[in-house]
Amino acid sequence: QVQLVESGGGSVQAGGPLRLSCTDSPYAVFWGCMGWFRQAPDKEREKVAIMDIDGRTTYEDSVKGRFTISKDNAKHTLYLQMNSLKPEDTAMYYCAADLSSDNCYGREYSVWGRGTQVTVSV
Repeated sequence: QVQLVESGGGSVQAGGPLRLSCTDSPYAVFWGCMGWFRQAPDKEREKVAIMDIDGRTTYEDSVKGRFTISKDNAKHTLYLQMNSLKPEDTAMYYCAADLSSDNCYGREYSVWGRGTQVTVSV
């Protein structure tokens, strides 16, 4: 069974950067939709950034201009480059993927990682 494994989370001061990575294990899969989501304590999970099969991207409004989703197909790795981090970005960040390439922004994703914690201090 394929799993997604996130890495790169940690603690950073406000204004700093972090880069999250997500790889599929134990073998690579050609996903139709991939994305990053986050959930802060006592809040609902929200989309952060989505990439479709053609590489088109969509971002949640609060991260536009600060976060960049990208993919290295040779390494089968999805990235989330986060710059100018704010305390309100503190959350558990999850990578998700789906084999379908339909409605990447609005669909329910079938495969999820366990998450990586991002903590931004003032």
